[in-house]
Amino acid sequence: MELKVLTTKEENPSLKEAQDFVGGLVELVNLPNGDQMLVNEEGIMKKLPINDPASSALGQPILGNAIILVGDARWD
Repeated sequence: MELKVLTTKEENPSLKEAQDFVGGLVELVNLPNGDQMLVNEEGIMKKLPINDPASSALGQPILGNAIILVGDARWD
């Protein structure tokens, strides 16, 4: 499983780009430090594998690919 960390406005993914990367519907999760994580909303239903780096960042299991948005890369 992959975890991307994006930090600049230029790296900010469109909804379509985020959907392509996570493999489906996107759910935005706010991290405790104020950053955001984009995950597959249907990860459990699709039985996606655990993403260890993303799970560590959030402190709970994350399934499938994820994107962390930091600073200017954050979605409004």
